Amino acid sequence: MKPPCEIVVWYVIPAIRSELAKELLNLGMKQKDVSELMDITQPAVSQYITDKRGSGIRLKKEVRQMIKDFAFELSTGESTKADLIPRTCLICKNVRTTDVLEQLGINKSDLDDDCQSCMGSEVE
Repeated sequence: MKPPCEIVVWYVIPAIRSELAKELLNLGMKQKDVSELMDITQPAVSQYITDKRGSGIRLKKEVRQMIKDFAFELSTGESTKADLIPRTCLICKNVRTTDVLEQLGINKSDLDDDCQSCMGSEVE
């Protein structure tokens, strides 16, 4: 069983980045500009928008709205590249552990009793 922090790195963060890249492009940004803003390569942006990367889980509507709002703030200059890590962490904390585990086919009882997920919500 992977520890929850590994699940975050492999599934949650890529899903957030994928949604953010798509939203920025929907707001008229070019892939090159998105890559510079998100501090990732242009090929990574391409993989995110074509669902070759970051499509392992489906984010809930509320989380997708947080990403959409952040993308809008980035596109208008209200938020900057410096906000990327703190806002990604905030968004990540709103992803429900049980939703991710269910989508990945992981039984929550397989987690160690002392394990508290870094996804922001305790395993119920």
